[in-house]
Amino acid sequence: MARRRVAVTGLGAICALGDNVSETWNAVCEGRPGIAPIHSVDALGLRFRNGAQVAGYDAGKYFEAGRVHFLDPFSQFAVIAAREAVQASGIALTPELRESTAIVTGSGLGGQSTLGAGLAKLYVREPLRFDAPLVIPRAMANAGASHISMEFGITGPAYTVSTACCSANHAIGQAFRMVRDGDVELAIAGGSEAPFGFGLLKAFEAMRVVSPDTCRPFSKDRRGFILGEGGAMLVLEPLDRATARGATIHAEVVGFGMSSDAQHLTHLSIDGPVRAMRAALRDAGVRPDQIGYINAHGSGTQINDVVETRAIHELFGAHAQRMPVSSTKSLHGHALGATGALEAVCTILALKHGMLPPTANFTAADPNCDLDVVPNRARRAQVEFALSNSFAFGGLNAVLAFRGPSN
Repeated sequence: MARRRVAVTGLGAICALGDNVSETWNAVCEGRPGIAPIHSVDALGLRFRNGAQVAGYDAGKYFEAGRVHFLDPFSQFAVIAAREAVQASGIALTPELRESTAIVTGSGLGGQSTLGAGLAKLYVREPLRFDAPLVIPRAMANAGASHISMEFGITGPAYTVSTACCSANHAIGQAFRMVRDGDVELAIAGGSEAPFGFGLLKAFEAMRVVSPDTCRPFSKDRRGFILGEGGAMLVLEPLDRATARGATIHAEVVGFGMSSDAQHLTHLSIDGPVRAMRAALRDAGVRPDQIGYINAHGSGTQINDVVETRAIHELFGAHAQRMPVSSTKSLHGHALGATGALEAVCTILALKHGMLPPTANFTAADPNCDLDVVPNRARRAQVEFALSNSFAFGGLNAVLAFRGPSN
């Protein structure tokens, strides 16, 4: 079968910026970060006190009490985002289509809050009375995909990719290829994460990568990232079928590239990201100088922002000097396995609306990060092609290429 063009016809999101895509995008355009004091756990014992959590989240607003018992928050976020994406797509899930729909989700951690609570009960509070049959079903990383499958009665392939901060990009990329190659007729793809358990926060504290105040990617005084939570999902389908049914085309996924550094577990290389970006361009059939915007990995750490800058310069040459590159982690936080999906939504809407997301909290230029980082304010610009970068612990790199909807 010839390769098919792949359209994004549905978007869903819940994160620190809002409970849906519209609220999230409005906050992005306003350059209004969702970073605030951590509220779900006692942060007094932490060196950092801020996070990017879903404000005022109430599971009862979305799920019946009997069902909440079976869903860790990361699965809840996955289902909520999928509901919005499917509804927005306007797709009719017939029995035939349910059999040929894929669900591919990403999560780097799975149900950490469930696992942490279960272990605390086992080792601290009730070591001789541990009876928690739902810990494994709630904590397993594929729970989000499974609950989406049950939510919509989808019986096609459903699985989860767990590649740390690349998880969502890997998931969307795999789903894109399945639709493009005719393996499935529809895909729901994205990621979700809920990392705000005390034990996990202490583990990140020990790594010295979390900022004590806020996330300032590419800024000279950056001090690390801010942990985030939430979920985002995309509905992908063949462009010709989407057009025939009159669906809204938000963008096209046109390429996907991935690589591994094979060098270090936590230190980003230059070569790996270059190869992943080049692979995405090659897959899309796009020249480097055709890329008009990059949603950077932009974690806000001292080393990674410099390395990503150098990788962009190496691949794009002189074009890197005039190409806008921003990090929306400064707004929605670093949602780990879900962050690529949130960034994909931001990139798609940037192409659709002609509005480039800002790098928020920017204070001072770093000569080692000499890119146009769209500081602090969103910028109007009509862009045809964009990349969304994700680089992960373990030396993994995954890059998505998108095209605007009117091309």
